[in-house]
Amino acid sequence: MPKGFKGKVMIVLVVVFLSAVGSFVGRVTAEKTLVEGEAYEHLKVFAEVLSLIQRNYVEDTKTKDLTYSAIKGMLGNLDPHSSFMTPEVYKEMQVDTKGEFGGLGIQIGMKDNLLTVISPIEETPAEKAGIKAGDKILKIDGETTKDMTLSDAVGKMRGQKGTPVTLTIGREAVSEPFDVKIVRDIIKIKSVKSKVLEDKIGYVRLTQFQEQTAIDMEKALQKLDEEKIEALILDMRNNPGGLLNVAVDVCDKFLKQGDLVVYIKGRDQAKDEFFAKNGTPHPAYPIVVLVNEGSASASEIVAGALQDWGRGLVVGTQTFGKGSVQTVIPLSDGSGLRLTTAKYYTPKGRSIQNTGIAPDIVVKVPVTETVAKAEGVSPHKTLREKDLKRHLPNDTVKEEDDSSEQPSTSKPSKGKEKEGDDTTAEKKPEDDIQLQKAIDLIKTWKVFKNTAPLERKG
Repeated sequence: MPKGFKGKVMIVLVVVFLSAVGSFVGRVTAEKTLVEGEAYEHLKVFAEVLSLIQRNYVEDTKTKDLTYSAIKGMLGNLDPHSSFMTPEVYKEMQVDTKGEFGGLGIQIGMKDNLLTVISPIEETPAEKAGIKAGDKILKIDGETTKDMTLSDAVGKMRGQKGTPVTLTIGREAVSEPFDVKIVRDIIKIKSVKSKVLEDKIGYVRLTQFQEQTAIDMEKALQKLDEEKIEALILDMRNNPGGLLNVAVDVCDKFLKQGDLVVYIKGRDQAKDEFFAKNGTPHPAYPIVVLVNEGSASASEIVAGALQDWGRGLVVGTQTFGKGSVQTVIPLSDGSGLRLTTAKYYTPKGRSIQNTGIAPDIVVKVPVTETVAKAEGVSPHKTLREKDLKRHLPNDTVKEEDDSSEQPSTSKPSKGKEKEGDDTTAEKKPEDDIQLQKAIDLIKTWKVFKNTAPLERKG
């Protein structure tokens, strides 16, 4: 990243009520910049246009509104994760990572210039109202979302607890757009859930990477250790990411002291490396990591680190592929800039940008045509980083074509499929084929571990 800069670095998948941000202090800050040469000439043109609008436009205009619109347009021509935040949005972003905020609870992105739901956050008004992954948000309270920025959409869907907002939804399985009225609420995200499954198998589900996630996870692991678990399933399906330092702290629970967790590189190609510090405070039991196309950013960091070090077996479907780092820069008037400043890499130097983490064992969740129509979900390919307009390229591997598929070790079922499931945490193990696969793998490992070698006779 550029030196001489200070700010908040974040690894972000745009989320309506949880901007997945990194909290460690980076090196980016708003500074006075001398404008010279060609840049000055272009700014001169901008000033001329601004002056002409103010003097001649048919209606009165405000300089602030024009400037903000120009900044939004400028950021809109960069990658899909760089954006401008008004003072109101910036202030709300600062409290998002606390895990408690007002709103609906929807993770969103842009696909084909349409505001698209990546997935609703569990146990939020959006999920309870029936919002599905892949839904197109066509209008917000009657206002079209065409050409609306993600930041503007976030601002319009936020609001005080108890106030309603109406979303006009376009759904592939439904012929006509329809309205969904949702009452805003205080969204409290419980980022860590845990329990003991059969055969002393521990289960931890991470839904977000918030400020308290690593602390809550430590408590959950200690409780599971008291139950004498012999293996662990770490479920990060539909986890949109979060704080970078928390992802490193989570890896601390399983990796050895000094193990590289992740490194980032900016424009100058200088590396910032992050290592495990505490060193495996928990037993070296086998770990199966569950991921899907909704696993992004910080969750991909954890999955990639455990996979690279051979500490966990990754099971599920190809992850989202969010491999860029955003830095939040406060501006002089209270607004903020979310700017992509680096890409991150797994310990073995893999960039997951656009490609994601490939599972060691691919297990897809089939959805039949009948079920898809009944549940209002799309049986087609879901939204990933590579589908976003102006996404950054991957500099370590050749990106696959949209039609390509990762090789699967399990036979796909007949008919149309939808990879992943938005309600994985609520299913019973026997009804969740990805979770059941993880349990079966651990049981198989136990059998081989407890089988004594046969004595050779000769």
